[in-house]
Amino acid sequence: MPDPGSPADRLRALLAQDRLHVTPACFDALSAKMIERAGFDVAFMSGFAVSAARLAMPDTGLISYGEIVDTGRNVCDAVDIPVIGDGDTGYGNEMNVRRTIEGYARAGFAAAMIEDQVAPKRCGHTRGKEVVGRDEAKRRLRAAVDAREAGADLLIMARTDARFGHGLEEAIERCRLFADLGADILFVEAPQSEAEMETLCRALPPLPKMANIVEDGDTPELSPARLEEIGFRIAAYPLTLLSSATKAMEDALASLAGKAAPPPRFSFSDLRELVGFPAYTSTLDTYADD
Repeated sequence: MPDPGSPADRLRALLAQDRLHVTPACFDALSAKMIERAGFDVAFMSGFAVSAARLAMPDTGLISYGEIVDTGRNVCDAVDIPVIGDGDTGYGNEMNVRRTIEGYARAGFAAAMIEDQVAPKRCGHTRGKEVVGRDEAKRRLRAAVDAREAGADLLIMARTDARFGHGLEEAIERCRLFADLGADILFVEAPQSEAEMETLCRALPPLPKMANIVEDGDTPELSPARLEEIGFRIAAYPLTLLSSATKAMEDALASLAGKAAPPPRFSFSDLRELVGFPAYTSTLDTYADD
């Protein structure tokens, strides 16, 4: 078989295509595998979703670098499609940012997202978030790019949350600075309208841009076709699987408690196939005695 290249190479090839990539977010290896199984060509590992699934805690900087990168190794080992990892603020100063980028590359991520929020950060669609000054934001991004240039094989997604509190123009200007520093992908979090989404895609440099679609969040839930028309290359859905799985578990528990009818579920045979029992048994049989 031909060498498919590194995860970063595969993501670069996808982003070179003149189309939008719908990108569901995973929170563990099983959800990542289901994204790949459903035919999606790239996944996003959401910090909100991992914090919720692993710790049952809010996305407010409580989860550590070690916990995130441990989940990331499991996610990337489970699939062949490229995975974009949420790197938060880089978990510290510029040396921490470098360590984050290097660790994400070793874990198998195709890209890492670094943002300009004040630490501890919080979900981009919640109130009370703040951003660091431009100089500190630039230092973080420069550290991430330096780690990539030193051999960490992954793309750098530069995120700004400056739209909240500072306005769209400041967010656009920060992304221009990030592009000048060597970012591969640009992401303005939480634009407030379709017109703002159009403006930022026109105003930003010609790099791939990501839209973050949080159901019931601040950004309009535009169709993939419209997002592609506006100029986005990635449409991330960070909470769709987590919120759907949570609702399904609630319904199943209500059924067990005798309060509701049983919800739809996987059959036992389908679940065994999903987690790899047939492949395990087939390989084990090759070692059977003649």
